Amino acid sequence: MPTNVNLSPQLEELVRQKVASGLYTSASEVVREALRLMDEQDRLRAVKLEQLRQDIQDGLDSGPATPWSADEAKQAGRQRRTERLREG
Repeated sequence: MPTNVNLSPQLEELVRQKVASGLYTSASEVVREALRLMDEQDRLRAVKLEQLRQDIQDGLDSGPATPWSADEAKQAGRQRRTERLREG
């Protein structure tokens, strides 16, 4: 099924360069590879989006948020460090 595609001059030149490099034997091969890569990226993007949605849901399902204080976290870390130094 032949399909005609109009490319910008820059894309046309890119296709020519790819064929001239010897990596591809025809413009059709370049376009097929580009479409395959685009499909792969779309699938990867969909997987990442689904993972993000799952992570958000996991967070929502984990219960209500609890207050957090940077100062308290630093103080607890310093205390643990001091205890380790005393033990060691």
